[in-house]
Parts: sequence; C-alpha cells; structure tokens
Amino acid sequence: MIIELLYLVSAILFILGIRDLSSPVTARRGNLLASLGMFFAVVGTLMHHDILQVASGQGVVQAYGWIVAGMALGGIIGAVMAHYMPMTAMPERIAIVNGLGGAASCLVGIAEYVRHAGEGLDAFTMGVIGFEVMLGALTFTGSMIAFAKLRGLIKGLFTFPLQNTVSVIWVVAMLAIVAELVVNYLGVQWTLFWILLAMAMFFGIMFVQPIGGADMPVVIAMLNAYSGLAAAATGFALDNKVLIIAGSLDGASGLLLSILMCRAMNRSIMNVLFGGVGQTVAMPAGGQGEEGMPTEVSITEAAGMLMGAQSVVIVPGYGMAAAGAHFAVRELADFLKDRGTTVKYAIHPVAGRMPGHMNVLLADANVPYDELIEMDDINSDFPTTDVALVMGANDICNPAARNMEGSPIYGMPILDVDKARNVIVIKRSMSPGFAGIPNSLFVADNAYMLFGDGKTTTEKLVEILNM
Repeated sequence: MIIELLYLVSAILFILGIRDLSSPVTARRGNLLASLGMFFAVVGTLMHHDILQVASGQGVVQAYGWIVAGMALGGIIGAVMAHYMPMTAMPERIAIVNGLGGAASCLVGIAEYVRHAGEGLDAFTMGVIGFEVMLGALTFTGSMIAFAKLRGLIKGLFTFPLQNTVSVIWVVAMLAIVAELVVNYLGVQWTLFWILLAMAMFFGIMFVQPIGGADMPVVIAMLNAYSGLAAAATGFALDNKVLIIAGSLDGASGLLLSILMCRAMNRSIMNVLFGGVGQTVAMPAGGQGEEGMPTEVSITEAAGMLMGAQSVVIVPGYGMAAAGAHFAVRELADFLKDRGTTVKYAIHPVAGRMPGHMNVLLADANVPYDELIEMDDINSDFPTTDVALVMGANDICNPAARNMEGSPIYGMPILDVDKARNVIVIKRSMSPGFAGIPNSLFVADNAYMLFGDGKTTTEKLVEILNM
C-alpha cells in the first residue's frame, strides 16, 4: 500500500514537472518537482517485496550494499558532471544521459532473460523484454555516436547505396526476431537473443552516423523518445507502474518534440527514423553561389551602429555557444538597455545542437525570460528593428529557405533577419552553416560582417561602448 502511494505521488509529480518544463518561467520548478518525484520512486522501489525478500534471507546490509554503492557512485558522477561540465556542452551531456538510460534498460532486459528464460516467462513479458533490449541497445550506441559527433570526435557523414532500404530491412529483421522469441517463449533461444542485441547495437550506429550536425536537435529528441520507450518496456517486464508511467511520458514527449523539430527544419520524420538526414541535395544551376561581396565593418563602426539604435534584436546561434559568448552578449544587452534601447532575443526552435539550446545558454547568463522571443512572435518585429545582431547563426536566418528551390533548407521556417534595417553578423568567416550552402544574408546591402571570435569580439564591443 505504501509503495503504491509513493508511486502515485511520483507519477503526479512527473506530470506536473513536465507541464512546468514547457515554459522557461516555470522550468526550474518543473525540474524540482520531477526530481522530487524520482526520489519518491526510488524510495518506493527500495521497499519492493523482491528486495525485502532478499534482505530477509541474506541480511539487510548484504542485500542493500550493492544498491547503495551504485547509487553513491552514480550520484558522485552526476554531481561532478553537473558542476564541471559547462552549459555550452549541454548537448553532449544530454546525449550521454540518453545513452546511459538506454543501456540501463537494455541491461535489465538481459538480466530478466537470463534469470527467467525457459521457466518463468510468459509471451507478453518476453515481448517487452525483446523491445527493451532492442530499443535500449540502439539508444545506447546511437547516443554515443551523437556524443562523438557533437564533441567533434567523429567528423563527416557515412552513407552507402540503398541506405534507407537496408535500414528498413534491418528493423523488420529485428522485429521478426522479437516475434520468434515471443512465439517460442518457453524455449531458451540464446543465439537469437544475442543476435538481436548485436543487431540493435549496430543499428544505433547506422541510425546516427549518416546524420549531420544541423539535425542533431531532431536526433537527440528522437533518442530521448527511444530511451523513454525502453524504460516503459522495462516497467512492464518488472511490473513497475511508475517506470511505465515515467517511460511513457518520456517517450511521448520525445516523439512530439521530434515532430516539432522536424517541422521547424522542414524535415520528414521518416527521414529521421531511417537515416540519411542532413545530406545536401543537388542545387539548381547557378543557384548556390553568393552574388556580391560582403561589407565588412570594424568593431568601432559596429559599436557606433549599436549606439545609435533604438531597437536591437539579438539572434543567437551555435557559434555563440561554441565561443562561450553568452555572458558577453548579456553584458552588451544590459549596456544597451541602460541607454534606453529596446533589446530582444530571437529564438529559433532548432538553433544550436539540441531543443532549447539557446534558451538554456541565455538562462545560464541570467537573461530575463521575457526577452526571449520565439520565431513566430519575433518575425513581425524585424522590419521595424534598427539593428539585428546575428551571433554565430547561419542556416536559421538564410533567405535561401524562402527563395531557393532545391536548397537543402528550402521551406524551412527561418528568422526574417534580412528584413531588419541593419544587420551585423559576428562570425569567424564566410563559411557556410551545417546545411553546406552559402548565406545570401551575408552579402545583402543592409548586412555588415564583423569577423572574429564571438566572445572576444563582443567583449571588445562592450569595452568600446563603455568609453
């Protein structure tokens, strides 16, 4: 009775936590509620009858010793990661956490099959074990590849002929193995089981390896969904209701987020599911090159433009994150606001390497939540904006998405930065974004390029403005 009550409280806290995480204003409270829910879930699980039975036979210290040791080790690792890993590396951290969640589900599935195969499994339990092993294994390897790509350890894309066809056949083959394990659930089929595990691990690599950095927000959301579904399957295998609820919430939210990310990037969800995302396509003849030369400005000239502006919209991108420039950007914004300038931040849903990446970074720099304006709400402000300051963003403000059919980003909703009266682009070079195409914004008549490292350049701007 106590365990069921703790699980009920946990489920309610998880739901309330996810609801609050939908808004930056209530996100901190949502994180606290979800953490509290997890605490109650862990306490309830430690009171489970299986653990208590073991404790009565072996002694409490012996039964709980490994559990406490594992919790302590995990807690230390988590605390170290939270303290020392910078917010700019948050996408890599999310990839690791997704992967470890999938690995945990996979290991539980393997343990349950080893313990009960041929004696205590029914067809349903065998089915959910098959799914948790398959989803957990591919989530683990896929997340590790995603981490390596985000960290720059793996560069470039790997594709091969008939890639999508092979991927579909591979998935069907894994499902066929699960079906065979279910049909013959009373028999111990070690060979098929280990083949399923190996195929799932390899499929995780096949799934993520062909995907480019620009599509990482979709990949991370999808891997999060897979991790949640694996956890839900684990809950069915262990008859743990709170795990079923938490995993279902995680899986559903990850899937919905993936769909929203795909819409924001003009991607097909099926394209993501079966790989090949992020590859450039053939461009129309004469449609890819930039026409004209960029207008370069000095830091002093850029500072003068900002000084004379009544309204400024800052457009953050992955370049800002990579340079660690978010604190300097906030300092620049504070100076302008003190002079009476209206300052807003234009947030594209897929700016950066994970959903909400820019929101997280700017919140870390203590930027007020009400200054973070989503794309659909800020686009109407650009025509009346004196200066749009682009901080390391590229594809999310590339006009090719509106007017260049055949472009890899054609049809993708973008920030209408080019409609501002003046545009200052802080960027290291004229190199293209993740889509691999030049940005016509950089050579527009109202655009000015300020080349340099994002953090150093912004700090110099603040220094000049304070003179």
